[in-house]
Amino acid sequence: MVTTRDDHALARDLAAEAGERLLALRDRLGFADPVALRRAGDRESHLHLMESLSRLRPDDRVLSEEATQQERSDPRRRTAERVWIIDPLDGTREFGDDGRADWAVHVALWRRRPGDGTPAAGRPAPEGELVAGAVALPAQGVTLSTAAPPKPPPRQEGMRIAVSRTRPPEFVQKLARLVGAELVPIGSAGAKIAAVLTGEVDAYVHAGGQYEWDSAAPVAVALAAGAHASRIDGSPLRYNQKDPLLPDILVSLPDLAPTLLAGIRDVHRQ
Repeated sequence: MVTTRDDHALARDLAAEAGERLLALRDRLGFADPVALRRAGDRESHLHLMESLSRLRPDDRVLSEEATQQERSDPRRRTAERVWIIDPLDGTREFGDDGRADWAVHVALWRRRPGDGTPAAGRPAPEGELVAGAVALPAQGVTLSTAAPPKPPPRQEGMRIAVSRTRPPEFVQKLARLVGAELVPIGSAGAKIAAVLTGEVDAYVHAGGQYEWDSAAPVAVALAAGAHASRIDGSPLRYNQKDPLLPDILVSLPDLAPTLLAGIRDVHRQ
């Protein structure tokens, strides 16, 4: 019998194991050819997680960033009771850069809500929710998970918003000026959300392109920790959709969410 507690521990252990393999791969290949290192990291972590889930949860479906388009489009995923959403290497660019620690491994479990039943032919699949997740930050020696959610950090003076290192959205820069926040560039989405949960920043705001695997695991941990997580218009984040595109996100300490949502609305009106 699969239990929720088993799933929390499994997500944590698989993310940590994949992270250890990625650290060993970095040591073995070095950084002389970062392109080859990045490709090897994506591939090896994906194969390890897929093999592990196939063996340990053979009845579950998996949505992975590194899957083929045909695998992602498998209609059985949309009617499944349980779907693992994984990003074997979040922050591939940073993984290939010597000295960078802002990359991660994501493992999350989505489950259909009890009582929703199986969708009839031609009808949309019922909604579900994230029930377990883990984010390993191997180069930082940290794994955050729903097995033992982190305690919300105390508010610091000022406001800091995590943004992309390479493509911070223009509207986030306008938002920061409006609410008087400092922008903090961080690599992977998982590292950004983890920074909210550890107190390094107060919020993460992004728009302009992401997928379910970029945020499922860190959002599962953030919600378990009591943080706010939503689309930037305040609507819920939905996972295991037919199209895995999930283009925008807000994760913040709970007391800051109303201010940030109001600020986002003001920026868009401008």
